Amino acid sequence: MRPASGFEIVAARVWNVLNEGKSFHPVFVLGTFLLLHVPELGSAEFWARALPALAVASPLVALFVYYDFPLRLRWTLWAYLAAFLLLFRFADLAALVLALGLYIFFTVFFWGTLYYHLRTGAPRTNFLRFWRLVLENPDSTSGNFLEQVPKALISLFTLQYLVSEPLTWGRAGLALGFTAALATASYVLHRRFFDWKPVYPAEPTRDVNRGRPLARRVIVVVIDGCRLDRFHQARKPYLERMMASGTVYTTVETVYPARTVVCFSSMLTGAPPEAHGISSNLVLKLGLRVESVFDALRRAGRKGRLVGIAHLIDAFGDDVASVTSVAHNDRIDQNLIAAAKRELEEQDPDLLVLQLLAVDQNGHVRGTYYPEYVERIEITDRLIEGFMRWCEERGYLDGETAVILMADHGQGIGIGAHGHLSEGERYVPFALWGAGIAPGRVVEEPASILDLAPTICYLLGVEPPDGSVGRVLKDALAGERVR
Repeated sequence: MRPASGFEIVAARVWNVLNEGKSFHPVFVLGTFLLLHVPELGSAEFWARALPALAVASPLVALFVYYDFPLRLRWTLWAYLAAFLLLFRFADLAALVLALGLYIFFTVFFWGTLYYHLRTGAPRTNFLRFWRLVLENPDSTSGNFLEQVPKALISLFTLQYLVSEPLTWGRAGLALGFTAALATASYVLHRRFFDWKPVYPAEPTRDVNRGRPLARRVIVVVIDGCRLDRFHQARKPYLERMMASGTVYTTVETVYPARTVVCFSSMLTGAPPEAHGISSNLVLKLGLRVESVFDALRRAGRKGRLVGIAHLIDAFGDDVASVTSVAHNDRIDQNLIAAAKRELEEQDPDLLVLQLLAVDQNGHVRGTYYPEYVERIEITDRLIEGFMRWCEERGYLDGETAVILMADHGQGIGIGAHGHLSEGERYVPFALWGAGIAPGRVVEEPASILDLAPTICYLLGVEPPDGSVGRVLKDALAGERVR
């Protein structure tokens, strides 16, 4: 077990440029365009044509960066591509072949096979399954064939059309008019049909425990990327036993977009993404715009620690005890648990948040509808049991500790899709047991991962973070009645 190196932290940020669809699109289009014209790159005459073409096409590229077309909306992009072919009567075979070849190489062979083999130990034959996962993926990552390919082809065909001859006002006007028509259609489409985002509370958190703390310590275990339905299907005797001894919430919703850094930021601030400022795993401005639960604990003279992989540092900085994610998937959770043990022994925090990654990685590498995904949840059950027994033996579960089990988001079809709340992404496992928690309760009232931070603070008897709009999950607290 070793922490994430400085190189890995930077590399994770660079990788997110290629992973997130918004940043992937301009990088892929520009890179493919330059490769198409490698023999001409030293020619002044080429650049005299290329620079105006890039300027005229840039609004189209910007349009595709601004608008995601996830889930069912992505089919519109293929209608846009057909409209381009009918209107411009132009297609570039070289651009088509190169773009498809580069995209398939990057997603299926480099990302889905070589990268995952080196990072997680995925089989060298992973491409035999991964190509299907890319075709199925409904979210706006670079691994969404049905969104990224038509976007790239429309932008590349437009560039090739503009650069094929000296640019005239007529040709520029046609391209800009086409872009304006697509912008209008996209605006209407998203206004009328982009209707699956959660509704967040508007009022600040009201419940504050200014009396005696209900727990001396809180331990939160987050099974990253755990689908609720597959969680129910898995054999998990330890977690079932502990959940029965506490309170289970059946309808806990994640946030939009359901990316890991976004979700952890909302979980640990009690604020929606629009408030805390983290809108994807690609964090352009490091840090949060609101207080986190770690800040709230510091104000009260208490301490919290988050054990996770490098990309959580972008939001939480020094509050993260990072662990390298370059590890076989059979080892990554054991490494994270070893780091959590070290934090308990060396820091003795009032709050420990532990990210477990293997379930999420299994979904990304091998898909969520295969037996390996459920098997990984079952392995995670045994690892959590071992960790909790260790905590009990060393006095960290001394009758004054509350434990919270949850996921940050679920996963959909394809390459473990998560981000835009397709089936399987939206609802997550959530249960509490231990100090201050009522036994044997099942709460069906809808809740949100935003409720984690204010509930932690209520248990520990500290003020919630400034900016929190989540609610305290009082139905889970001993002495409170279930509504």
